[in-house]
Order: sequence, then C-alpha cells, then structure tokens
Amino acid sequence: MPYHRYRPARERVEVRTTGGRYWPSQRIEHAPLWVPVDLRDGNQALAEPMDPARKRRMFDVQVAMGFKEIEVGYPSASRADFDFVRHLATSGAVPDDVTVVVFTAARADLIERTFASIAGLPRAVVHLYTATAPVWREVVIGRERAELRALIEESATLMARLGDGRPGVRFQFSPEVFNLTEPDYVLEVCNGLTALWDAAPDRPVIHNLPATVEIATPNIYADQIEYMHRHLDRRDAVILSVHPHNDRGTGVACAELALLAGAQRVEGCLFGNGERTGNVDLVTLALNLHTQGVDPMLDFSDIDAIRATVEYCNRLPVPGRHPYVGDLVHTAFSGTHQDAIKKGFEHHARRAAELGLPPAQAPWDVPYLPIDPADLGRDYEAVIRVNSQSGKGGIAYLLKDRYGLDLPPALRADFSRIVQAAADDSGEEVTAKALWDLFQSAYLMPADRGPLTLTGWHAAEVAPGRHEFTGTLHDATAEDPADPANQAAPDRGRTVTGAGNGPLSALADALATAGVRVHIEHYAEHATGPGPDSAAVAYVRIRSGEDTWWGAGQDTSVLTASVRSVLAAVNRARGKAS
Repeated sequence: MPYHRYRPARERVEVRTTGGRYWPSQRIEHAPLWVPVDLRDGNQALAEPMDPARKRRMFDVQVAMGFKEIEVGYPSASRADFDFVRHLATSGAVPDDVTVVVFTAARADLIERTFASIAGLPRAVVHLYTATAPVWREVVIGRERAELRALIEESATLMARLGDGRPGVRFQFSPEVFNLTEPDYVLEVCNGLTALWDAAPDRPVIHNLPATVEIATPNIYADQIEYMHRHLDRRDAVILSVHPHNDRGTGVACAELALLAGAQRVEGCLFGNGERTGNVDLVTLALNLHTQGVDPMLDFSDIDAIRATVEYCNRLPVPGRHPYVGDLVHTAFSGTHQDAIKKGFEHHARRAAELGLPPAQAPWDVPYLPIDPADLGRDYEAVIRVNSQSGKGGIAYLLKDRYGLDLPPALRADFSRIVQAAADDSGEEVTAKALWDLFQSAYLMPADRGPLTLTGWHAAEVAPGRHEFTGTLHDATAEDPADPANQAAPDRGRTVTGAGNGPLSALADALATAGVRVHIEHYAEHATGPGPDSAAVAYVRIRSGEDTWWGAGQDTSVLTASVRSVLAAVNRARGKAS
C-alpha cells in the first residue's frame, strides 16, 4: 500500500505545549454540557433526511433524556429545517430550561434567514461556522488568513446587530477543521470574536473546536484543546466546546481527553451517527462517566426505547456490539465468562443482603459487566446465552434463572456434554427453552420412557430410622422362559419390597430383589420456586457396575420426585433411554 503518500500529523499542524501538559493528571469529576447534534449534523449525514415527524420525535426524546441545549437544524440550508425551527418556536415544544441551537455559515443572507427562524424563541444559540485550516482556505474558500478573519468578523458583527435587544440569544463560533488549523490563528480569531460579542460571565460565548476530520492520536487533540483553554481571553466568559468526529475510531477518546484538557461542552450524536465514520457518541461518553461513579446528568433508564427512537428517526440500525446498548453487548457465550458472571451475580445478591440494600442499589462489582444492565432498563435474560463455545456455568445459570433448577456441580458437567453435542450438531445458539427440553429428555423423561416403571408404590417409616418401600415393578424387556421363541412376555409386573434407613435406600433394596442392583452416590433436592405449591426437583447419581448415571425427578411431592429421579437414573444406566 502507498503509505508514503500520507503525512503524519506532526508535519501537518503545529501543536503547542508551552508550559507543559496538565491534562494527563486531571480527572473528569462532573458531566460536561451535552449538546446533541442529531437534528443538524447527524441529519445531514443521512441518505434520507428526517421528515418533520421524525425530527419532532428525536427532539422529544432528547428533551426527555435531560439535554439542556439541543442543536435543532440548519434553517438556512433547507425549507424543511427552517420550518422545523419555526414549529418549535410556535408550538410550545421547547421547555423553559432548554435552549435550541441553530447553525449558519458566514454569509449575510444565511445569517438573516437563521435569525428569522428563531423569532419568538426566548432562548437560542446562533452557531456561526467557517473552515479555517490552510487546505480549506486555499482550496475551498480562496482567502488568506487576514481576509478570512475579516469575513468572519463581518458576519459576527451582523449577528451582534440582529441579536441586539434579545438577551436570550447567545453566540457560538466553530473554526471548522480546528485540529488542522494553526493554533495562533485560531486563537486570534476566537479572541477577536469574544471581544466583538462583548462576552461576559452572564452571557458567555461558545467557542467550539471541532476535530472535523480526525488526523492524529487523541493526545494531540488534547494538547490543542489545552493550549486554547490556557490562552483564550476572558476565559470565565467563554464556554470551551468540542466536536470530535470518528475518522480514526477514537472520537470518544478525543472527547474524554479534551475534557481533561479544559473543555466544558461536548457536541455529538446519540450512538454516533454522522458523516463518514460518525460524530462522537454521546451515549457512550455519558455512560462511561456513569461507570466511573460520575452522574452523567442524563437519563438512560430505558435505553431500548431511546435506541428504538434513534433507529426509527435515522433509519439506521445500532450494531449488536455497540457499547452499552447493542443487543449482544451484555451477553456472554464463552464458558469461562459465563462462570465468572454467574458467580458474580450470586456474590452481588449476597452482598446486597448483607448491606440491607436492594440489589439495584448495592455497589456493582460483577466480572465482565462494567455496568449493571438493570441501570439501563435491561433485564438479565440476555446476559448469558449458550452456543458451542459455552460451558457448564452458563448452562446452569440459564436453567436456574428460567426454570428454577439448581444443578449439582457434577451434574452440570454431565449435562454440558449433552448440550455441547447438540450445539455442535446444529451450529446454532441453544436457547433456554432448548436447554430445558434437552434436560427433560436426558434426565426427567427416562423415569416414564425407560424399560423399568413402578406403579402402586408406597414408602413409610415403620420405626425410627427404618423405612420400607413396596411397589410393582414392570420391565418392558422381560422374557418368558417358557416361550420357545424367546419372545417378550406380557409384563404383568412383580411386587418388590425393600427396607433401609431412608426411603431411597429402601427403594434400592427393593430393586435389588428384582436383580436391579444400584448404589446411590449423591442425592440433592430443592424447591423450584417460593411457596408451598412450587414443584420440587430431585437429583440422584447412581453407580451401576463401573459407571455412574444421573437422573432427575420433578413433582409437587419431594418423595415422588426422589423416586422418579432414581428410576430415571436406573433406566439411563440400562442404556434404554438417552
């Protein structure tokens, strides 16, 4: 590839770090002013721009999330944008604590139309932009530095005149392609506008410094922002804003480092829609703060509804692996991950109980999940999903979470081999319902579908520590020795009786009288849910010859579930049930 055609950032723009860097030692301890630009910048990047209904739906969801400044359009660029701003101005859709931002190029007729669009709005920011980088000055605009500054100040003077007497109207300037512009020139232009607009702490100007096209690692952008932060005139009357794009895939990092470097405001789009590879993703940025214990000052408690709105408005899907909100982002298929998450959930529940807090309020510290999905309105249903890469921990979690089955550890390993074989054969994900079907077929159904069945059985404690079991044992494979053809005889059953120190040992003794010898190695049982009417499930592992076999039983009676589990294990051992 012809890599030699491209110049590194250090050869394209001067980066000044006079006095050293302070941003690497800073921390983000509060949320910036967030400004979504979906309705202007994001909309311009859509193959099919939003219609009025979609625009209004996007605006309403941004208001509901808690945004206090919202860029709503480029009213001089199209009738649709102009009409939408007028709709907001006349419909009462803008709450008292929300300020709309409108965008305009540095041209008199466009500025005048922009001001016409905001007539009647008590609060608005008029956002003036002009590209300032050398390549743009030379190739696109055809102006020298001084000429371009004069053009910008002429437009800014017109804005000041049109805004005179309207205290609710403030001004913003973006030196487009800031990150490729000479730092002394950007500072000269911005300081000139701060003076021209007579910025004051109670009516600050916004200087928005875009990484219009990412050209360097994020630390370079941070150095550029810190230089401006430290040298802007009337710093307490200036809101320093950033607008990173994502050409190098580092838009989020650029924004975070810019905040460390002194930025106070971030423009971006929900889920990162924008030209080329997109604008910085405000959802990711804000939730990054949330996971650091910093209030993002935005409401993401129903992230799926927000995503649905954005997908509808943009006609673009949010990828399944998108940070925080993608369908698969909280999902683990890997066996080691599943085991860690399962144990993490159990630890979290215990810790919450110890602290006397509901789980949703207890400190979060679960492996592989940097955020509690419940914070975003997600349930835990999709956290663990099973495929051929999964392990026994994930399988056990799903059976317990959906069906109340708490499998003994050794049974988890036994069942995982069955699931692995099914997943390998299908090549597809194994759903929780499919796991339940596999478990029933392997461990529960053999009690009824195997060669041995018990009817009319009864167990009782006849003396302290002594139990007796009686029942009729049917064997579907029994042969009639009087039949010369050795055909299977009609199974009329035989009565079996046994005794032991418990019901299951008495059952094993009864089976032995019929030549069915088993040794019970492990037994466990539990309720599958709260309340007296919930079913019980029993698990048993028997030894038959050199091999061990698991069986399970489920019934409202613990004793019945236990008997069925033994019978299921025996039938599996006889090789007549899978």
